[in-house]
Amino acid sequence: MPVHVLLFDAGSDQEGIHSLEVSGRTVVLLFEDRDDAERYAGLLEAQDFPMPTVEPLDREEMELFCSQAGYEARLVPAGFLPQSPEDRLLIAPPERNMDVTQWQEEQPEAGDGSLEAIRRQLEGLL
Repeated sequence: MPVHVLLFDAGSDQEGIHSLEVSGRTVVLLFEDRDDAERYAGLLEAQDFPMPTVEPLDREEMELFCSQAGYEARLVPAGFLPQSPEDRLLIAPPERNMDVTQWQEEQPEAGDGSLEAIRRQLEGLL
């Protein structure tokens, strides 16, 4: 089953996937509905983030990627209604976000084997 994820700088050496820090866990949102993913991307852009690309990817492959990277994959089903403040993060980004330019500067060196392995996995998904 395809899901939709938000990628920054898709296809470049600086490619990154949108994630949230929730209760000490890194969470990657897997949107069932493309329109929900595009709306979330627009909300990020309204917060002065670069506009992410909405990419359809296989759910099982994304869950495997997240598991191997130490992330939590969280499905956002179509028509999702939040029941808690944490759930609200699945339909609207938090008011305070990490600076994307800072994230890019903090990336490990290109020779880092773990970064290369993750990059190859992401490229394989596309």
